[in-house]
Formats: sequence, structure tokens, C-alpha cells
Amino acid sequence: MKEKINVLFIGDVVGEAGINIVRNYINELKDKYLPDFIIANGENADKGKGISKNEAQQLFELGINVITTGNHVWDNWSSKPLLAENPNVLRPFNYPAGNVGMGYVQQDLEEFSICVLNLQGRTFMQTIDCPFKAADFVIKTVAEKTKIIVVDFHAEATAEKMALSWYLDGRVSALIGTHTHIPTADSSILPKGTAYITDVGMTGSYDSVVGMKKEQALKRMLLQIPHKYEVATEDCRICGVTITIDTYSGMAESIEQFILPKFENGK
Repeated sequence: MKEKINVLFIGDVVGEAGINIVRNYINELKDKYLPDFIIANGENADKGKGISKNEAQQLFELGINVITTGNHVWDNWSSKPLLAENPNVLRPFNYPAGNVGMGYVQQDLEEFSICVLNLQGRTFMQTIDCPFKAADFVIKTVAEKTKIIVVDFHAEATAEKMALSWYLDGRVSALIGTHTHIPTADSSILPKGTAYITDVGMTGSYDSVVGMKKEQALKRMLLQIPHKYEVATEDCRICGVTITIDTYSGMAESIEQFILPKFENGK
């Protein structure tokens, strides 16, 4: 059993542009961080809404081990058969029973075992089941199998993300915030050993409004009526974190944020 592992987490992959920027940088990230396991949030991979088998296959071929999602996975009917057939493509666990798909996966690899848990917040989002109690259930379920648990918490409110991180500190290896698409500067190790960041950021176009073409986003906001969602394609970046985890305790030793290409001189 390895004493330490490196887990790479790639933030919300938006559209074909997002997949392409992952493809452009994945080897550089592998060479630099030597990841033992790679997670990517892919809820927006198919034209900005949901994920189909095609996008999932591309991400898996790049070395992604598990794909997490969020509320937009339900906006695309192509997501449902993928969730039903592939346990390594997750949807938030705390949706009510009866929904297709898995909310967590526990994998026994050659030198370590790891659980990836996908949860969704409720503040300013759907009033689904409690993410706090859902986390309690999964932690108890996998306790005898692994101490390494990485949580993708897909939530709108910063306060809810922070609250869950304090609730789970010392019980999960990392809590990574997703959904709001803008990387925050608060990556840290909490007092009991859980790695945390409020939002890991988006992988896709930053010449946009959170991945959407600016013109369409402005029409929505100025006119207050629906307009077609179109994924932007320019000024693409990959955002994420790498986390070093002690395999015996399951606690994080370090978390490092990456944004490539870096933002420089206001660009």
C-alpha cells in the first residue's frame, strides 16, 4: 500500500472547448503532479448542458478515473443512459431515491482504495435531500473499505460549502466546491485534515459569462426572457487542484490550485 497518493481534480468541463483544453494540458499536469487518481466534473461537457457517452469516453481516454456532475446533468436526456450504465459517472447522491445513477463510487486499486462522493447543495437550488445527512450515510457505508474520501460538493452558496466542509473536517480527505465556475483563492487544509476550496473553477472559455457566449448572457439579463444557451470557445483555461493524501489516515497533507494558462496582466 502506498503511503501517500496524489489526487488531481479538474473543475467543471464546459463543452467541446473544455474537453480540448483538458486534452492540451493533461500530460503537462500528469508530468508535474504525478497523479494516482484523476477526477473531473463533467456536468456541462455536452454543449454546456449535461454529458453524453461521447464526452465521457473522451474524458476517460485522457486518463480521468471518475466523472462527477451536478444539477445540469438532468437538462440533457443523453445523460440518463450514461448514468444508468457507467458507475464511474456520478450524479449528486442526495437526489431522491428513484433517480437513475450512482452518487458515489468506491474503487479498490492496486495500492490504495478511494471513494468519490458527489453531493449537491440546497441553498438557491432544488430542495433535494440533505447533503449533510447524505454524507454521514456514505462515510459510514465505506468506513471499513477506505479512509480516502473525496467529495465534489456542487452548490451555489459559499456559506453552504463552508458549512459542509466544517461538518466533514477530519472525516473526508477533501471537499471540493463546484458549480459557480469562478475559481476562489481559499484552498487550504482545515484543522482536522480535510483539504478544501470553495470553488475549483471552470475548465473552458473565460471570454464568456461562466462559459456562455457573452452576447446570449447579456440578452438574458437585459431582456429578462430566455435565449438559446451557446457555449463560448475563446480564451480557454483549465482549472483544478492537486491534493496529496496520507493513505493510512485518509487526511490531506497539501492542496495546490492550478489555472492554465495563468491569468496575467489582466488577461
